[in-house]
Amino acid sequence: MSSGETPPGLTYRGAGVDVSAKARLLEGLAPVITSTYTDAVGAGLGAFAGAVRLAPPGAGFLLATVDGVGTKTLIARQMGRDEVIGWDIVAHCANDLAACGARPIAFLDYVAMGRLDPPLVRVLIEAMAGACALLGVPLIGGETAEMPDVYAGDAYEVVGTMIGQAPPEGLRTGAGTVPGDRLVGLGSSGLHTNGYTLARRILAATGASLHDRVEGMSTSLGDALLAPHLCYSEGLLSLPESVGIRAAAHITGGGLVDNLVRVLPDGCRARVVRNWFEPPIFRWLRQAGGVSDEEMVRAFNMGIGMVVITADQDAAQTVRHFEAAGILALQVGEIIEGPTGVDLA
Repeated sequence: MSSGETPPGLTYRGAGVDVSAKARLLEGLAPVITSTYTDAVGAGLGAFAGAVRLAPPGAGFLLATVDGVGTKTLIARQMGRDEVIGWDIVAHCANDLAACGARPIAFLDYVAMGRLDPPLVRVLIEAMAGACALLGVPLIGGETAEMPDVYAGDAYEVVGTMIGQAPPEGLRTGAGTVPGDRLVGLGSSGLHTNGYTLARRILAATGASLHDRVEGMSTSLGDALLAPHLCYSEGLLSLPESVGIRAAAHITGGGLVDNLVRVLPDGCRARVVRNWFEPPIFRWLRQAGGVSDEEMVRAFNMGIGMVVITADQDAAQTVRHFEAAGILALQVGEIIEGPTGVDLA
């Protein structure tokens, strides 16, 4: 297929990632997972980070989250920009903790590849260390695995685990959300760390090069796809105590719908108004891949990397707070009464 042709509508599932199958798997495993819970568990399956109560009573919560960067690593390899991956994994994990109201206190990494590449490992670890230093988080350990029969060529994988702590009343689960609350969206830089399998299929199907420049973009496709994952941690954790933050959802795999619903209590429904400017990379992916809008909002964040749910009277102050921190923020909807779910207008 020539680079000027549009392929038949591509999907995430067709590219090799079945989000629905994953959801069904986790639903089926829920009884197995929750059978291990004790009274100390404050947040578990479905939360952006797991939480357990510390002893003695009143000591707060210890939280942990784990995630990987995914196939963005393949684009980083092609572009010779692997340092972006080291930053991304730290930012991703810090965002997950912050969504739950936790401040990060330690980070551990896991790097795996087919054959040990010392210069690459150094680039990745130095980038992680730099990101950790900016957050004031020690990199306390990790693992480097060499598995020649698992990883082909120069492919590699990066996973991170971040540990955090929240005060006794600081754990955010979304339980306090009520109809009338407002949604504040925080702008993303692009894909962050999700949807790259579909994005790479679109590149392959169209014959486009990572070095191509397309109309409406000031950078190459490769640079747009490697835009670093923004870190919202400090902005979230520095909100004044007077601001009524009910919950926050980190918009990762599953997009706005699947992630926002994770913090909604029974009887609350989110009505999202798509009034923000989408980074041009999303327009190119939609048009070049013939991707339906429904598929786009499920595979990608579409320009919103985090949604914060606030009391109605605090929404404007929340927007000003993030803008002062250099983060694009705007009101993107509200909580209404109804069956738990998300509507996109």
